[in-house]
Amino acid sequence: MPDFHAAAAIVTPFLTLTSFLGQAFPGVNRELAGWRQRAATIPDLQLREQALASLTLKKFHCQGGSVYAVWPHHYRRELLRAIVALQTISDYLDNLCDRAGVLEEESFRQLHLAFTDALLPGGAGHDYYAAYPYHRDGGYLQTLVQACRTSLAALPGYALVRDEALYQAALYCRLQVTKHIEPGKRQEKLQAWLQPLLDQIPARLYWWELAAATGSTLGIFALMALAARGEVREQEAARIREAYFPWIGGLHILLDYLIDQEEDWVGGDLNFCAFYRDGVEAGRRLSYFWQESLAAARELPDPAFHLLVVRGLPALYLSDVKAAQGEQLPARQVILQAAGPFSRNLYRLCRGLRRAGIV
Repeated sequence: MPDFHAAAAIVTPFLTLTSFLGQAFPGVNRELAGWRQRAATIPDLQLREQALASLTLKKFHCQGGSVYAVWPHHYRRELLRAIVALQTISDYLDNLCDRAGVLEEESFRQLHLAFTDALLPGGAGHDYYAAYPYHRDGGYLQTLVQACRTSLAALPGYALVRDEALYQAALYCRLQVTKHIEPGKRQEKLQAWLQPLLDQIPARLYWWELAAATGSTLGIFALMALAARGEVREQEAARIREAYFPWIGGLHILLDYLIDQEEDWVGGDLNFCAFYRDGVEAGRRLSYFWQESLAAARELPDPAFHLLVVRGLPALYLSDVKAAQGEQLPARQVILQAAGPFSRNLYRLCRGLRRAGIV
């Protein structure tokens, strides 16, 4: 007799992926095309270059985040617009901190008010460039903030998840501000900030693993998607925070850092995976995060969706050609072996999508 539960466990994720590729990706392309057109009109050359570079080189961040727009059945357009706007703010600010030759902590703190403002519909605004040497963006950043706010205001349950989203946003901004300051100061300041958080987590984590977890936007996107589903129970938002921080968010950013090690070394950027002894240790620790992420996802509302996210993260990141270089190669092998056959099939799918230029 056929095992219908086993069949559903295989078919349902692929139906979600079909919806993801058929609806979310074209929607991301439309949203980014509009932001690219707007960025091309930025008066300041430095700001214009960084905005356009972030939209082109970090497009896959928005593509990955857009999976959350297919989770709820309603408000998908508003949700996708909010996800793309917030992720575009994140990527643009990351470039302004990384690539413009600026190292002042106050500059970064002021810039990142845009990230938290975007999560506050009806809130006050700020002069985000007040401490930054470049100013004339033609209203680009303010328009991104307003687009995210307007979309979030349309989600029926957003008021009930807002505080959790702002908590995660505060962690994210603190990381971005601190990790971009002068190389001689950033590690000490990060460790001093993170130690009290480490003391609150029962699992044994390295400080750089917790730092990575603070740098993920996925927990915020999951809360947005929960808000789009309508009625939200307070414990549901808390459970999403606990699953995504530190586990799913940590897995997300550690994978991102894993494939960027050589690029970050050339650019003099802080890379958390570089603190591991070697690629084998990195593979073991990321496999641990993957297992803990699976366990956490099983306890969430609609666990099948979050399990798909967890299983898809190694596939998305390790299918990048950068994952086959140097120390990344043994780590990739360890993680894919631990991730199991479903993730390995997704990995092959992602490789095909990359070859086709879709990702």
